[in-house]
Amino acid sequence: MAKAKDKDKHAGGTIALNKRARHEYHIDERYEAGIALQGWELKALRAGRINFGDGYAVVLKGEIFLIGTSIPPLISASTHVIAEDRRTRKLLLHKQEIDQLIGAVERKGYTLVPIAMYWKGNKVKVEIGLARGKQAHDKRDAEKERDWQREKQRTMRAHNRDA
Repeated sequence: MAKAKDKDKHAGGTIALNKRARHEYHIDERYEAGIALQGWELKALRAGRINFGDGYAVVLKGEIFLIGTSIPPLISASTHVIAEDRRTRKLLLHKQEIDQLIGAVERKGYTLVPIAMYWKGNKVKVEIGLARGKQAHDKRDAEKERDWQREKQRTMRAHNRDA
């Protein structure tokens, strides 16, 4: 009976994070979207094969698609399916969320960027962010802040050890 839980070890786990998105953009809002995948893509994701550093989302004909994300197929992928690793994948959102995103992208000049991909139950979810691009000085400020926080933590740990 205890082995039944081992089947769900992937449930809730992170598949991939887009660290580049946090560096390149100010992320204002986050949305959770489903993604339309093929069988071989799910198998590749279970093996942890994904790269969405160059990925972005775009609005086409009132729908949102993920472009530039690479899911390389496994060697054992089916032979009767032609596996295209950089194909355009449809993101699944509610109509109201799509309308909000379309308004922000077209009127306010935001960009849709994938932030993370993870398992939710037995489904794959993509966290997309409504983002504005950072200027070079913003990136430097963020780096200085990160370094200061790191140095502060080191000092506090050293002080707590001595006390």
